[in-house]
Amino acid sequence: MTTDSFKDLRTAPRPSAGTPAPMAGPAQAGRVATAGPAQAGRVQAAGPGAGANPGPDGPARLNRRPARRKGLSERNRPLWMLIPGGLLMFVIIVVPLLLGIFMSTLSLDQYTLRKWVSAPFIGVENFVEALTSSPLLHSVWLSVSYSLIAMVVTLPLGIAAAVATQNSFRGRAVVRSIFLVPYVLPSFVVATVWRTMFQPDGVIDSALGSVGIDAGLWLNGPQTFWTLVLVQIWASWPFIYLLALSGLQSVDHEVHEASALDGALWWNKLRYVVFPYLKGPLALAFLIGMLHHINNFTLPFVLFGVPAPADVEVLPILTYVTSFQSFRFGLSAAMAFVSLVLIAIPLFIYLRAVKLDDAETPGGKK
Repeated sequence: MTTDSFKDLRTAPRPSAGTPAPMAGPAQAGRVATAGPAQAGRVQAAGPGAGANPGPDGPARLNRRPARRKGLSERNRPLWMLIPGGLLMFVIIVVPLLLGIFMSTLSLDQYTLRKWVSAPFIGVENFVEALTSSPLLHSVWLSVSYSLIAMVVTLPLGIAAAVATQNSFRGRAVVRSIFLVPYVLPSFVVATVWRTMFQPDGVIDSALGSVGIDAGLWLNGPQTFWTLVLVQIWASWPFIYLLALSGLQSVDHEVHEASALDGALWWNKLRYVVFPYLKGPLALAFLIGMLHHINNFTLPFVLFGVPAPADVEVLPILTYVTSFQSFRFGLSAAMAFVSLVLIAIPLFIYLRAVKLDDAETPGGKK
């Protein structure tokens, strides 16, 4: 309805009570007839009194749209729902961390443990002793070296297994299930089985002796380091397999078809088509695997016992022995804090790299 029609309605004389309303003239009828369906719908929705006397703000009232409900924004999100989880994280993570840092500044041993709050405060002397006169640096070197060797071996094993079981074939589900057996077994079960096999009269020595090979001692002596590496490789390669398989599932089928039409060889297809999709999952798998190996306590503890041989006295074993055999609780707390810093460095580097990668993507926020 146009403004001229409202003026004509405003100037027209109002009929008195009991007098029939005059019919609209040809001009007004034409104006009403030429009004669009949207305006007619607005007049009908405005009620019967709106057409007779719309008032001075009639057009603005008719053109007004219903208010849209606002969605969740950064300001009105229900952040209070994070309070239970935040309190749980604070009690489980933050409080023990603060207690460990406080204990590392005390001369806490079997004599002062009864009144550990009032134990002598020695500042950073535990950290100095841990870095200078204890085998901490040797344990750090052992933990990092055996973890790195295990990851370097498990990466190609996991990728090869993922590529081999990617395409459908008969019995693929059975093969995938067998590949996951080492990963789903608990660490103490794996260590117990391998400890039994590595005994002097065990299966491995008997099999090697049948072909004239004298393997020597696996659980004591200089070969213990490689024993730990071998068992860790067997137990952890299915994790790389899982993440590599998930990355292969994200490769578009059209990319495989395009490379096949271009006549790409299998190595070029893996190098230029498949491997770029595995960059992110493999980087995550490498980081998680390294952190897991460095923190792994159950496998070397059950496999070699305590006190463990010097070649396998990794960081968790050293911290345990210092705390529960030497009863140097303050020194062990300092060692645990050093291990936390050691773990936080690669984690920070990875998170920083992921953040920069997201910022470089077209849809990422800078």
